[in-house]
Amino acid sequence: MVTVLRVTPVLAEVQSAKQDFDALTRGGFEHFYSLEYDLAIRDFQQALDARPDSAKAMNHLLEARLFQQLHKYNALDTRLYAKQGFVTSKQVPLDAATKKQLMDLADRCMQASEKNLKSNPKDVEAIYNRGVTEGMRATYLVIVEHSWFSALRQALAARHDHEEVLRLKPDYIDAKTVVGAHNFVVGSLSMPVKAMAGVAGIRGDKKKGLEMLAEAAKAGGETSSDARVALALFLRREDRLEDSLEVVRSLTRDHPRNFLFALEEDNLLKDLGRNAEAIVRLRKLLNDCKQGKYPNAHLELAQFSLGENLRALGQLGEATEAYQTAANTAGGDNSYRQKAFLGWGEVADLQAKRHEAQTQYRAAIALDASTDEADAARKYLDKPYKGK
Repeated sequence: MVTVLRVTPVLAEVQSAKQDFDALTRGGFEHFYSLEYDLAIRDFQQALDARPDSAKAMNHLLEARLFQQLHKYNALDTRLYAKQGFVTSKQVPLDAATKKQLMDLADRCMQASEKNLKSNPKDVEAIYNRGVTEGMRATYLVIVEHSWFSALRQALAARHDHEEVLRLKPDYIDAKTVVGAHNFVVGSLSMPVKAMAGVAGIRGDKKKGLEMLAEAAKAGGETSSDARVALALFLRREDRLEDSLEVVRSLTRDHPRNFLFALEEDNLLKDLGRNAEAIVRLRKLLNDCKQGKYPNAHLELAQFSLGENLRALGQLGEATEAYQTAANTAGGDNSYRQKAFLGWGEVADLQAKRHEAQTQYRAAIALDASTDEADAARKYLDKPYKGK
């Protein structure tokens, strides 16, 4: 009886600590998927403080810190990855101190997983956590550094680790997100490149990749939302726009304060030719942003999309207003401000307002003379835009 009395408070304390860790982790993800990265980082850091050796907690913190930077520079806009132009897009301009902070944390994550694997090489959680870190390293390398081969090595390592997790524990559905995404990407390569990859032992299957992502998406695990983001993007690339829209709508239902998910729904409506519906939603989205519903919203993206939809319906005066607002958004992303200046100039040319058009083309070039938009603006400085 005495032993029971001594042990019970200890068990209660352990249970309380677990509940605190789980609550902090849930809160962190709620903030993460609402784009409230500062709050997510706060919660994940507190969870890590409670479990300093937890590779899982370190990965959560790493993901929040990395995605905070990617969102800052609009590198999470899915339109960037829905076309091949991503390959030639500019690197995310992180400063050296931020890069070091991210890579140091990634190293800590790897060391924590490796420590556990030394004592138990078949530790499923440790293998899974190592794969998560490798996956985030790949994301960093491809988006921030544009270091394609280094990113490929990390992506392969992540896939192999998560395939091993599934071999050891087939019901570990979260592991199917990385494996499914890699299968789709490799399966989407051109035949010559795919043949070269096959020689190196790298194989993929688009159909299998989509199936695995759909399974992870429906399972409701920690990677459910990430799986749906990848699934929606890949379905869009396959021109399965209605299917992609259905997936995105599940994301907006689960994360109603996520500006990017809401905007993606509107972008898909535009791609489907449902411009009038997209316009209504975009105006509501912008109004909701003013009311504070969407934290850390990049309004220039929504204003630019509004301009594109209005222009598609021939509402050139209103399109000009939307482009103008996007172009002059204080603190807005220069790539979208440049797109807006170009669109503004093109609409002005369509309205035979040549002087106004040339002014906007010059403004677009002044933002960055090295882009495709700048090339188009230079072209239309000499010869008026006539429409596509």
